[in-house]
Amino acid sequence: MPRPQPTILEPVPPVGTVLVFDLDPGSDPRAALDVLRPLPAKQRTIVGLGQPLSLALDAHVSGLKGFSATSGKGVSFPAIQGALWVSLGGEERGEVLDRALEIRRKLSGFRLIEEVDTFRYRGGRDLTGYEDGTENPKGDAAVAAAIVASGPLAGGSFVAVQRYVHDLERFGAFEASARDAIIGRTFDTNEEIPDAIASAHVKRSAQESFDPPAFMLRRSMPWGNVTEHGLYFVAFVSELDKFERVLRRMAGLEDGVLDGLLSFTRAVSGGYYFCPPLDGDQLDLRLFGV
Repeated sequence: MPRPQPTILEPVPPVGTVLVFDLDPGSDPRAALDVLRPLPAKQRTIVGLGQPLSLALDAHVSGLKGFSATSGKGVSFPAIQGALWVSLGGEERGEVLDRALEIRRKLSGFRLIEEVDTFRYRGGRDLTGYEDGTENPKGDAAVAAAIVASGPLAGGSFVAVQRYVHDLERFGAFEASARDAIIGRTFDTNEEIPDAIASAHVKRSAQESFDPPAFMLRRSMPWGNVTEHGLYFVAFVSELDKFERVLRRMAGLEDGVLDGLLSFTRAVSGGYYFCPPLDGDQLDLRLFGV
């Protein structure tokens, strides 16, 4: 029976690297994909294939599409849709770097277009200091949110990814009460504010408030350095419509109210990928004709 790539359901690691690749025009990706087949079963590695790669392979994967750039009132969510997405995690930065270098070296015909080094911050907080992923489903609920349950895609997962750049100086200049209002939780206790304002992030993204519910399994991590930094957003879903409904509400396209997060952060990339299941200890790429 197919089973999910195991790292999808595991907690975020201390450090990570995300690699996004384009496919060189006219290149045959099959040999390079063979390099990736055994990695998710034995390493903290997740492999996602994008629509450009499925089209190059003349394959149709139901529900897989390119990321659609979305604009709201004064905000935009741009698309940088790659052909291949590889997420590497580990305990030590050097070991993760070695694996990333080896993968890039072996992926003939692919061109690296985005690289993001991520890390766990203060036990699982965003760089703002607020806890991240508080409402993540757990156990069987996490599996139901993230993994396709039946049909040809069973055991696989769609992933929506975005890189956000934070303006921490702007955020830090707000009064503490205003920062809490933006998030919709108190900094000290992480308790949800009962009468949170409409623009609070917890109100904009409340997964149970959609019809049908839009439960996602988020595995986001901070990234960056002194000059530029933010959050690399990662959401595993059984269907991409869940993520798109939340994004539209954040952009104010549902009711005209922007998510408060957008007062200090902006998205600079976005992509959709399908993470195939495992067949034994190998990636099952039969849907892609490989």
